[in-house]
Amino acid sequence: MTVPQNTAVHLTVNDEVSSKTVKEGDTFALSVSQDVVINDYIVIPKGTKAVAEITWRTGKGAFGKSAKMEFAFKHLELGGRRIPIEGKHRQEGAGNTGATIGTAVAVGVFSAFVTGKSAVLQEGREFTAHTVDDFHVAIPTMTIPHIMASMPDAPTAQTSAPTAAAKQEIAIAQPLEPAISPAAQTKIVEESLSQ
Repeated sequence: MTVPQNTAVHLTVNDEVSSKTVKEGDTFALSVSQDVVINDYIVIPKGTKAVAEITWRTGKGAFGKSAKMEFAFKHLELGGRRIPIEGKHRQEGAGNTGATIGTAVAVGVFSAFVTGKSAVLQEGREFTAHTVDDFHVAIPTMTIPHIMASMPDAPTAQTSAPTAAAKQEIAIAQPLEPAISPAAQTKIVEESLSQ
């Protein structure tokens, strides 16, 4: 199955990321927060790892100047492959630079020692990225309708080997009692009538 370009992927941050501890070029991990489903098939499962990269940052400064950082989504790690994803975001620390500068003018240089806040991405913060290109994923070749259609005959050499889930469905669908021949059925009926 083809997963088309620009498919939305919802991500959450795995661990807190702070401008105090990261620099440009550092990466951090996210996880897919919702299954991505196409035609009733999960093509990107929840929990798939994603990676983002810090592309720019500034530290906090005097007069309440807050730190800032920008990051870009890079890729998903899916089935041993890196699937490129895209999207950018800027995070700024809390602060009120304009008000602090105004206070500095009125009160004096002491406000120059008031610094802003670090830019922080909290654990669990949610974002949306998008796939860059079309890519293909394998889907089961034996669905339940195919299994039911092939019973009670044994699978032929051309039939794909069923998955564990398919084997479970086959076991459920199979009769619980062994088959009884017509002659044996007649004998059971005769014995029950004679009692």
